[in-house]
Amino acid sequence: MHSRPEGIDLAARSRARRRALQALYAWQMSGSSMKSVIDQFRHEQDMEVADLEYFEDLLRGVEQHVPELDEALKPYIDREVEQIDPIERAALRLAAYELKHRPDVPYRVIINEAIEVTKRFGADHGHSYVNGVLDKLAAHVRGAEKQG
Repeated sequence: MHSRPEGIDLAARSRARRRALQALYAWQMSGSSMKSVIDQFRHEQDMEVADLEYFEDLLRGVEQHVPELDEALKPYIDREVEQIDPIERAALRLAAYELKHRPDVPYRVIINEAIEVTKRFGADHGHSYVNGVLDKLAAHVRGAEKQG
């Protein structure tokens, strides 16, 4: 079992991921700059109870690495990334970013959080799709951790 790093509020991180999913969805749908989407979300009240630094890291990280993240997902999806439901696409990109660029976060946490946000905001069986894709990606990206 991984011990929790000092000073990390896991509930605030969960809220940050939920808000990041919504912000990423807005970014994908609007074509606005990520900066304006972050600014818009930052001004919303419940951002005060989320981990704002983590929220911004997720969004900037996804924006910066979209081609790499989509390429990493490609072997495990059954259609073009752009054809995936926008909520599921946002969840997959967020989780792919965390799997590849946030080794401080256990892969199980990343996958569970992605499933939860997809259940909450996505289509009926979207979470099953997200789970299948991320499980395969985690085996590839975090193989050593997954076997440990």
